[in-house]
Amino acid sequence: MEALYLLIPLSVVVVFAALWVFFRAMDGGQFDDLEGPGMRILQDDDRAQPETDESKGHIKK
Repeated sequence: MEALYLLIPLSVVVVFAALWVFFRAMDGGQFDDLEGPGMRILQDDDRAQPETDESKGHIKK
């Protein structure tokens, strides 16, 4: 029972430390996608898009 007096606060500190490291990495740009936009340019997008009323020029009033 006495071990819980040490383990519970220690686990709370470890969780807060892990969250601090995670948010610090997010703010630093660690998880930014640097290759995705460049690869999207290379993808072949020759499929025909379905026409909508706006693309045909028929806008209902």
